[in-house]
This record gives sequence, C-alpha cells and structure tokens, in this order.
Amino acid sequence: MAPVSEQTIFRNAKLADGSLADLCVTDGRFNAIAPAGNAPLAGPAAIMVDLGGQLVVPAFVEGHIHLDTSFHGDAWRPHIPCTNGFDVRERVAFQAQNLAAAAPMAERAKNQLELCIGHGSLAMRSHVMVDGSVGLSHVETVLAVRETYRDLIDIQLVAFPQSGILSSPGTAELLDEALKLGCDLIGGLDPASFDRDVKGHLDAVFGLAQKHGAGVDIHLHDGGTLGLFQVEEIAARTKALGMAGHVTVSHAYGLGDIPADALAKAGEMLAAAGVAIMTNAPGNHAFPPVAALRQAGVTVFGGSDNIRDSWWPYGDGDMLSRANMIGYRSGFYEDRELADAFDVVTHAGAKALRLADYGIMVGAKADFVAMRALHVPEAVVAVPKDRTVYRRGKVVAGDGTILAR
Repeated sequence: MAPVSEQTIFRNAKLADGSLADLCVTDGRFNAIAPAGNAPLAGPAAIMVDLGGQLVVPAFVEGHIHLDTSFHGDAWRPHIPCTNGFDVRERVAFQAQNLAAAAPMAERAKNQLELCIGHGSLAMRSHVMVDGSVGLSHVETVLAVRETYRDLIDIQLVAFPQSGILSSPGTAELLDEALKLGCDLIGGLDPASFDRDVKGHLDAVFGLAQKHGAGVDIHLHDGGTLGLFQVEEIAARTKALGMAGHVTVSHAYGLGDIPADALAKAGEMLAAAGVAIMTNAPGNHAFPPVAALRQAGVTVFGGSDNIRDSWWPYGDGDMLSRANMIGYRSGFYEDRELADAFDVVTHAGAKALRLADYGIMVGAKADFVAMRALHVPEAVVAVPKDRTVYRRGKVVAGDGTILAR
C-alpha cells in the first residue's frame, strides 16, 4: 500500500502583494496557492491552520556566519580593542585567546543555530576556521552539528583560512581535506594585505574550487583601491573559469569608499562575471552600496557575520533585524527600498546560495515565517518578534524559541 501523503492547508495567509490566500502543503511542499476560501478540497486527514491574516514570507537566509567562534550562550567576554585601529591579524590573535577558554564548540554552535532558527532562518552559510593551529577540528565539530540539525536547517560550510593560506604553512593541504570531509565551499582572506600575494592566494583558492567542484566565498576587508583591485582579480578569475553564480566576495569594504564612477564600473564588472557580494552593514566600516550594486545587476545578500565573539559583542541572529540594519545604514526610506532590504535577506540570499525551490510558490519547499505585519515594508521597520517558523510545513519555532530538535 502506498504511503498516505501529509497535507496541511494554511488558510488566510497574507502574501507580499497584500492578497489573502490559502496555502496547500503536501509532503513538505506547496502544491497549491489559491485565493482565500478557494483552497482545493482537502483529504480527510488534512490539517487545517488558520493564519488569521498574518504576513507569510519565505524563511530567511543567513548568508554569512561563524558557527565555530560565537560565544552566544557562553560566559560574557569583554571586547578587546585593537591597539592601533582595525587589524585582522590582531583580531585573530584575540580570537585564539578567547576560544582557548570557551565552552565546547559543539555546545556554542548549537546555541547559535537555535538562535537563528528561532528567528526564522532555515538556510545558512557558515565559515569554519581551518589553519595550522586548529587543523580540521573545527570542521569536524561543525560537520557533526550540521548533521544533528539537518532536519531543521540547510547549512553550507565554507573551509575558511582564518590565518591566511600562503602565510600559514600546511593550510592549503588542510583546506583540501576539509572539502573532502564535506565542506561545500572554499574560502579566502585578504589576499593582498594578509598573504601579500594576490595571485598566489587566488591560485590556491580557485585551484581547490576547480579540483572539488566547490563554490568560493572570500573575506575581503581591504579598503579603497587595494580592495577594488582584489575584487577585479576575483571577478576576472570567476569569468575565465566559467564560475558565474558560484563566487561571493564577503564584506568588500573597498566598494564602499571609492568614487561613484569607479563603483559603477565595478558593478558592471561584478554583474557580468556573476560574482555576488555579501554585506552585514557593519557599524564602523564603509560597506558596499546596496542600491547601486543591485541596480547594476549584482546579487547583494546579507549575513550576521560574527555574533558575540572576538570581533564584536553584537549580533542577535535575526535576519529581519539585519534587513532593518542594512536599510537603515543604506538610507532606505521608501517602501520599494524597504522591500529591497528584505530581498537581501531572502530571495537574494537564496540566489547567492543557489538554493533550489525557494519561496512562496507552487513546488517550493514549505519553509516560511508567519508574523503580524501589514506588509513587508512594515515588517522591516517594526521587526515583529511574534513569529511562527515553519519547516516543510511544520512548526519548528515560535516567538524566537525553537520548539523542535
């Protein structure tokens, strides 16, 4: 006898266009979306849920996070300032000092995961440190945590050379092993200022990407023309290797402090190469101009980055709050601009992460969030906390608290 399909009908859901609809979910996917009161006939075992006009949006995409280095849920660790302005090497040293006294990594990673799931993120990309000091221990731990939570959230892992590649002997081989173990992407870090060899660094990164058929996501903190030069080199590699849609530059601070004409050319170049840009709109750095890059056709998406770790004490794991921050720092006021900020943490993130079957549409996975808001612009401004999070059509979190493990 064939197994009986699980069916749930969510009545009176408010969609992004303001209309009320009935959402029919069968075996974890939307199989019909009809005007409210016009849902197809349900089977006798169907579950009926009245959403009462709540706004229904796709689950959020957490596009850049560090599961291995957060202290969320651990003891409070006072921030240690750099001695002479922002310095990546010094921050890495502070991080090593703090991690040596931290709670077990698996415990901290689970705390951070549940924080994000509770707010509605059901897809995530986490960078995981790989270098000579930690070897593959971080990767092995986070891989196990990913497996534990696989039914609740989809997680991509980036093998991240936190201490550089060329300047950290043996790291290239460790990155190779990390990809064999199950990491999905290869990372990089400031090829010019950290490894001081742009070509050598990118040779290593893109060489591993080609070897394993992996995507690329490179941290780039360098500002101004130095940052722009590296963005240009990454875009050129991406285009030459036919990797459009598989490469991200995270942070790309340099795009936020160059003249408008140079930014316009950079936007055209990134769009043509198919390189995405990730930003968390950090408080004390220039950051990529979201509107200008989007207008040029660049995929710009968001992430929390660090949450209560050695880089800063902030972060709440809420991508709707992140949309609010990105919109605020970008000077987004009009409804269309607020909708753009929302897109950065939903559909744009899904595109950058190459997520299949995403959104509120027939055939998509029924991963969504229901909340009390008139529409998307109000949700971005008000950041309502009374949300219910659904994974494959089943409740997994409510009001910021995870309900399923």
